Order: sequence, then structure tokens, then C-alpha cells
Amino acid sequence: MEQPAYVIDEMISAKAIAARIEELAREIAQRFEGTDKLVVVGLLRGSFVFIADLVRELDLPVEVDFLEASSYGNATQSSREVRILKDLRGEIGGRDVLVVEDIVDTGYTLHHVLTLLRARAPRRLETIALLDKPARREVGIKASWTGFEIPDAFVVGYGIDYAQRNRNLPYIGQVRFT
Repeated sequence: MEQPAYVIDEMISAKAIAARIEELAREIAQRFEGTDKLVVVGLLRGSFVFIADLVRELDLPVEVDFLEASSYGNATQSSREVRILKDLRGEIGGRDVLVVEDIVDTGYTLHHVLTLLRARAPRRLETIALLDKPARREVGIKASWTGFEIPDAFVVGYGIDYAQRNRNLPYIGQVRFT
């Protein structure tokens, strides 16, 4: 199936993202000060660039793990049905955990993942999202930290894709279909 034609307008620059990640890393390090090791859980695939940059800025001992959840497929709208495609490799019981999400849209994915992880009894469970789109929220959930609040727009770049394209853009761009 051929993708519709579209253009991408820069919304958040690479420089602004880098500066915000530095700020967020300082706040996270303060919150988790004294931890023996922070388990940073990236939600694949969209968070992989964000998690890489974030952990390099964290002044804490970290362990990285990944969980893959899907509610979009190749669509531009959430299906509201969350599927776990890849689970964690490590144990999180009794440990400090930070879940890293690319974007909180309807909230279904993050809500589902947090429900799953809380059942594993972590010591602390916090969340960070690069982007928050509150106009689309259908589930009462908010990340502990948010990089940027954005309007109801379809975005790509910095790890976020449209039909597996544009993840490699160094900025967040808004997609306009032509």
C-alpha cells in the first residue's frame, strides 16, 4: 500500500531537545539520588533515540531494558488495543524503575504498561515522556516528567515514525499530508 504524500515542518529543534534532556536528567538524578541502580525501561520503538540521549546525561548508575508495546501499527491513530510485543529481560521487583516513553497520546499504552509493571512490585516506578499531547488523552494518566507539551498534531522524528519512516530526523517535525 502506497503512503499518502506529506511534508514535515520542524516543530522542536534538535538543540531544544538536547537542552531539555539535560534539564530532565538533572531532575531525575535528584529524585533517584542514592539509588543503587536505576532500571531505565525504554518503550520501543519510538523511545530509542530519547533513551540513548537521556541515559548518557544521567549521573546515576543505570541498567537499560526494553519493552515493546504497540497500539498504532502503520496508522496515524491509536487502535486503543495495546499489545506487548517484547517483554523485559530483567527483574524489576524491589528496584527503582523509570519508564521512558516517546509520546503520551490517548494514554492507553502508558496505562497498560504501568499496570503490567506495577504488578511486578518495583520499589519506585516513575515515567518520563518526551512529548505529551493532552488534547488527545482518553485515560487519566500523566508522566512524572515531560519534555514538551504539543498540540494535537501528527509528529515524526527523533525516533518517532510514520510507517517506519522519519525516525532518523534529529528534530520533532509535524506531518502535513498533501
